[in-house]
Amino acid sequence: MSFARLFAAVAAPAAVLTVLAAPALASTTCTSAPKDKWMSEDQMKAKIAEMGYKDIRTFKTTKGNCYEIYGHDKEGRKVEVYFDPTDGHIVKQEID
Repeated sequence: MSFARLFAAVAAPAAVLTVLAAPALASTTCTSAPKDKWMSEDQMKAKIAEMGYKDIRTFKTTKGNCYEIYGHDKEGRKVEVYFDPTDGHIVKQEID
């Protein structure tokens, strides 16, 4: 097998895997609004509690301008939730 054929046999699948993996590496983006338009962390924490989330072990601001929590929903399931900090709506939720 020539070097060119061997390279093509390896490079093509690698390129396909790279394209397919790209969405998994992308972070969730919630808003492009300036931070002075965001709810305060205390306001967001109160809204999260009103929505029934509890046992919040992590509350943080992400690189994608989201408020992110790790905790439990009202059914007691473990969740990871991304909120838009401008109005508190859920952008993405993962349930274990």
